[in-house]
Amino acid sequence: MKSILVTGAAGFIGYHLCSKLVDNGYKVIGLDNINDYYDTNLKYDRLKQLGIPKSKASQFNLLVESDNIPRFSFIRLNIQDRENLPILFSQQKFEKVINLAAQAGVRYSLQNPHAYIDSNIVGFANILELCKNNDIEHLIYASSSSVYGENKKIPFSVEDNVDQPISLYAATKKSNELMAYTYSHLFKFSVTGLRFFTVYGPWGRPDMAMHLFTDAIANKRTIDVYNNGNQERDFTYIDDIIYGMLKIIEDKNPKKESLYNIGNSSPVNLMSFIEEIEKNMGTKSDKNFLPKQPGDVSRTWADVESLKNDYSYKPSINLEKGVGKYIQWYKQYYL
Repeated sequence: MKSILVTGAAGFIGYHLCSKLVDNGYKVIGLDNINDYYDTNLKYDRLKQLGIPKSKASQFNLLVESDNIPRFSFIRLNIQDRENLPILFSQQKFEKVINLAAQAGVRYSLQNPHAYIDSNIVGFANILELCKNNDIEHLIYASSSSVYGENKKIPFSVEDNVDQPISLYAATKKSNELMAYTYSHLFKFSVTGLRFFTVYGPWGRPDMAMHLFTDAIANKRTIDVYNNGNQERDFTYIDDIIYGMLKIIEDKNPKKESLYNIGNSSPVNLMSFIEEIEKNMGTKSDKNFLPKQPGDVSRTWADVESLKNDYSYKPSINLEKGVGKYIQWYKQYYL
């Protein structure tokens, strides 16, 4: 049985994707460097759900099998490792590669730009080279809604011009799209880019608004509300993201070059989002209203018509249901 490589497997989306893929009968190898951009305990706990204890997951360059989940293995490795990554590819004969490994975060890119170049540019170039050299049928990779910057036209369409990114993170994701297109054009393997729109849900990243607001309310801290709350986000529950990704992974004849928005296509005002969290937490929050942060965009809204047309994508979890599911998990994990 040929296997699927999922990079960023200890991350939020990567963990959920690996879990669903093995449930659906795929052989999956997860890869992650488990960096300390945020608490590594959360990453190790995600891997523990996949049967990989910390004692095994913490060792670099060692492929280990899950203790209790058939068809899942994990390796701790950097995608910018030009010595060991090619060995993994040559040994495993992957059929498809899903590249979710990246240095995430808009605001952090102002503080540590080199982390974004190393992972998102150098690392992605390594993935493309190895897909070319190992006859990978299909590369699916993570882009971001951040590439739209302060696009005035709504909803955001993949046909829109995205030549004015307002953060280095967004610039690296735009670069990934260009790099993937070039490799597909030159070397004739299929590439599919996914522009994710504000994904949230259980096991979510602690640097995202969903966690920051919930955790502050739970611990009676003031929450920082940027741009005085005048922001809108196309919040998308993780199950809808994974549902869409599975549709693409299962495609036996994908297009050579494709790019999709993947989101809920239903933007929510930031203050309404906070109110929904407060309702589920059973208490009001103290708010500290602040100016807009450098690199932040005012609104996001995904036009998902092309994903609907090509893959019958249809998000089904609204904000009320999604926030409720997240808060339930948060209380079980953190409290």
